[in-house]
Amino acid sequence: MKLNKQNLTQLAPEVKIPAYAITRTTQGIAHIGVGGFHRAHQAYYTDALMNTGEGLDWSICGVGLRSEDRKARDDLAGQDYLFTLYELGDTDDTEVRVIGSISDMLLAEDGAQALIDKLASPQIRIVSLTITEGGYCIDDSNGEFMAHLPQIQHDLTHPTSPKTVFGFICAALTQRRAAGVAAFS
Repeated sequence: MKLNKQNLTQLAPEVKIPAYAITRTTQGIAHIGVGGFHRAHQAYYTDALMNTGEGLDWSICGVGLRSEDRKARDDLAGQDYLFTLYELGDTDDTEVRVIGSISDMLLAEDGAQALIDKLASPQIRIVSLTITEGGYCIDDSNGEFMAHLPQIQHDLTHPTSPKTVFGFICAALTQRRAAGVAAFS
């Protein structure tokens, strides 16, 4: 059986499903880098909050900046952005839980402005990220930001069509400021 919103109630009884109406959530978080670490941590804890009946306005819009993110987005979209977290511990206890806190995922390569608009939206109050070490553009030898990198130079000369996480965040903050919208955390 395919995991999706329609089939949620047909899952085995030992599989925990969201206790909240997924369709009644609204986005409050944009997260850049929707990999396994994010899904097993921030998405899990956001889902846990929503399961208490609180925080239904903190649903997550995932963001992918790399072309490799398309597969993750397509896989998640094919499951209505639901995914299963299988938790193992140092005992025989396991927990299988469907996480419903991610509600969408945007890809930079599908349109920089749509992504900037999402990050600049007043409903987005947190922008978080889990990206690879190289994505931070820090020189390991001295700890300095590598502003000379071609992708950083591109963002500096083309601020409305960024390529890096820094370019997207700066473009969104610039748009928010121009619209009189407070910065995100």
